[in-house]
Parts: sequence; structure tokens; C-alpha cells
Amino acid sequence: MAQHLNFEALLERAAPPKELPAPTLALSHLDTLWLQVTGTLCNLACLHCFISCGPKNHNHEMMTLESVQDALNWARDHGVKEFYFTGGEPFMHPQIKEMILAALEHGPLNILTNGILIDESMAAWLGEVFRTSRYNLDLRVSLDGTTPEENDAIRGRKTYEKIFGGIDRLWAHGVNPVITVTTCHADLAAEDGRRRFYEVVRARGLSQPRLKFLSPFKIGREEHRAGGYEAHERLVEGDLIPGQEDALQCSSCRMVTAKGVYPCPILIEVDEALMGASLDDALVDIKLDHPACYTCHVEGVTCRT
Repeated sequence: MAQHLNFEALLERAAPPKELPAPTLALSHLDTLWLQVTGTLCNLACLHCFISCGPKNHNHEMMTLESVQDALNWARDHGVKEFYFTGGEPFMHPQIKEMILAALEHGPLNILTNGILIDESMAAWLGEVFRTSRYNLDLRVSLDGTTPEENDAIRGRKTYEKIFGGIDRLWAHGVNPVITVTTCHADLAAEDGRRRFYEVVRARGLSQPRLKFLSPFKIGREEHRAGGYEAHERLVEGDLIPGQEDALQCSSCRMVTAKGVYPCPILIEVDEALMGASLDDALVDIKLDHPACYTCHVEGVTCRT
């Protein structure tokens, strides 16, 4: 929490004057490439979703297999070290297996999913790929509560057991997924709440749970659920501690969607964040001028596994 914030600079202002510019962040090295393989299409419509994904959101369409392969080949030629598939829900894509195998030809792959579509057949296939692939395959499954009541209030009716079903099937086939939890429920931001979550997962039979806790971003549906950013919740010049720029993932990643390239996974619904049609267009400095940048910096958030 608050590891990289220049508190002295923040204390000097209750709210930043509009004329103060946002910090500029250079692309130090492109290590990580994100691909929004299913765009904003998802089988759920979670109330805290920062890009308002759902069954009817076609703002970003699914990427084609060819466009994913083109991005992977570009990444190979530019020294990218790891890949992330996200959405939407990646396992909605009819060619997700081909995409997974293509990515694993180039480097480690992380897939962000709600787990519901990982049936027995898919879990068995993922387990085989996990064991035999040259590079590591990792899965992150999203869950938002220790009980059906807690989770389903955010993710939808009867999703708790469906999500755990996917987790259980992965575990049975030798894959120990990272369970990603947002701190929409306040107690999950504290040690006792996190320990409780850990024990709930262990009680399901996962002997060594892997958990990742994330602060919610106050955009998309989360803005309507819990309120948006205050006027002072923006970064301006002077807020970054010198030498801490690398702590922000956008200094070493880019996000590819069917529409083009963005600095990070958080901002794909922000029109002005579009950097261009190709990855070559995105090899430039960026301005940390969106309120979501404030959350990443103040909370020390990274979308990386």
C-alpha cells in the first residue's frame, strides 16, 4: 500500500489545479504484451468491472487468430518476455486453444479468466499443455468473496460454485491457478480477511493456494457501484518519486485489442488512450493523466500475476 507515492507533494495540495500537467512516463523496455483476445465480450457482467465487459458489449470485438499471431511475431522480434490473454472472457473465443499454443511458442503465458467455461475437457487439455509446454502456462481465476453471498453480489447469481468448479477441475489436472480477489469487500484489504480467504480455499482441497488481491479501479461499472474518482485523485508532475517509474507496469507493457494498442489493460475504454493501430505506434512515452493511474501508483497495483 502506498509504497511509491510522494506524500510531501500530495500534502501540498488538496486538489491539483487543472493547469498542472500529468507526469510523463517513458517506455523503458517492452517486457510484457497483453492481448484482449475476446475484446469486451464476457459471459458475466460483474458490477465492479472497470471496462464494463458483458455478453452484449461489442466495443472491442474478438481478435482474430491471425491478428494474435501477428502480434506474437512482432513481440518475438522485439524481445518481449511474457504474454497475457484477457478479455472479456478468453475461453469464449472459438480458437482459444490455437491462440494458447501460438503464444507458448514464444514465451510464458498468463490467462485471466472467471473459470466458468473451463469444463472437464478443457481442464484436461490445459493440464496437458501445462506439463508439456516449453514455456510456463499460468491461469488466474477471478473470485470475489469467501461465500456465495459475498461473491454473487459482485459477479452474479450462482457464480460462486461455478467459478470454484473451474478452479477444482484445474487443480485436479495438475494446474494450481492464481485466484484473483478484488478488495470490494473492505475486510479483504486487511490481513484477517485475506487469511480467511486463504483458509476457505484450502478447505476446498487446494493445499497451497495462490492468491492475488487487487484494489478496484473506480471506472466502468465500479464507478456506478461505489463512486468515481475525486478531483484530487490524479497524478501531476512531482508525485512520482525519482527512480520509482519502473514500478508502474505501463513502463514495460502494452495492450493489443482489435481496435489498436493501448498503454495498459485498464484504459482500453478510454478513447484518448488509444496509441495507434500498430505496436510500432505504441513505442513512445505516455502521460499518466487518467485517474486510474492514481490507483496504480498509490496502491502499488500491477495487473501482472
